[in-house]
Amino acid sequence: MENLKRSLAEHPFFADLSSEHLDTIVGCAKNVRFNAGEFLFREGESADQFYLIKQGKVSVETFVPNKGALTIDRVDEGEVLGWSWLFPPYRWHFDARALELTRAISLDGKCLREKKEKDHELGYVLMTFFAQIMENVLQATRLQLVDMYKNPEEKRTR
Repeated sequence: MENLKRSLAEHPFFADLSSEHLDTIVGCAKNVRFNAGEFLFREGESADQFYLIKQGKVSVETFVPNKGALTIDRVDEGEVLGWSWLFPPYRWHFDARALELTRAISLDGKCLREKKEKDHELGYVLMTFFAQIMENVLQATRLQLVDMYKNPEEKRTR
């Protein structure tokens, strides 16, 4: 457990988390490993965890009829994957697939939901952390959409 607590504390996502809160959440954490091509989760499945990526790269994908899997984001070392565990109905909205050997810390969402209900300060901290991640993803998505829908004439002049 001590090594897992140290890994949590060293991950950028939890770098500012208090030692007390680390003690609380370490019981919800475990180390996991995914080989290249292996899915961390699939759209529609129960979202019972999130991941702190320690090593590797993960593709976040959606299925497009007649086109197949479309990559909409990539999550790298030091980043966080997944927030669907926070919001009912706790289902994944995308697929996540390891692009290479990926090592991560998996945090049990049900365990954390129970802990944040008992410790509202922890709940506030987690919601603040995840709100920042969601803001970053929304801004990146906005930029992708702006780029995708630019005037075709404007694209040719560059």
